[in-house]
Amino acid sequence: MENVVLETNLEYPLLKRGKVRDVYDLDDKLLIVSTDRISAFDVVLPSGIPHKGQALNLLSAYWFRETENIVPNHLLEVVDSRTILAKKAVPIKVEFVVRGYLYGSAWEKYRKGEPVCGVNLPPGLRRAEKLPQPILTPTTKADVGHDIAITKNDVAKMIGADLAEKIEEYSLKIYEAASKKAEKNGIIIADTKFEFGLCDGEVLLIDEVLTPDSSRFWP
Repeated sequence: MENVVLETNLEYPLLKRGKVRDVYDLDDKLLIVSTDRISAFDVVLPSGIPHKGQALNLLSAYWFRETENIVPNHLLEVVDSRTILAKKAVPIKVEFVVRGYLYGSAWEKYRKGEPVCGVNLPPGLRRAEKLPQPILTPTTKADVGHDIAITKNDVAKMIGADLAEKIEEYSLKIYEAASKKAEKNGIIIADTKFEFGLCDGEVLLIDEVLTPDSSRFWP
């Protein structure tokens, strides 16, 4: 098997070793290395996939650049194929999931007659059907254990109504722009997750954008 990068040990202070990324502290910046680690159900598996980190990193960098006209982001420089230099932001502890299709946990709630994160969808929809319009279905961002589905009202209580509304608008605009571009190339973005942070009072798109780890892509 080709060499798989499961862990890095650079000369800089290690701030965090996540499920996939090793994050190093460079004072007011972060050096973020995407490894080849894979995780399932919140567990990092002992083996990895060759070049996975490079694919994630370069795809994410592409989408950061494609969407910077919608919302600023933390990307400063692509250092190499698996590493970026980023602005240091204070993460907002919410995952902003946008769904354009009725699938996964959203379908499970819908088929039971329940609202999807507080959103009442029209009757008669089928599994994997395109929604009348994309919806925001946020979750908590748990450091340990599973993320919990919440509503837009919950988000407003957590971070303030104005900030919640602004990030919802950003999330939907990014999804809609990316979906149009993907569809022209024969790919459906069924749903995806965005994360945001604050840097000197400015909202930044952070973490990763529109990768196979954060999105559901259909041919």
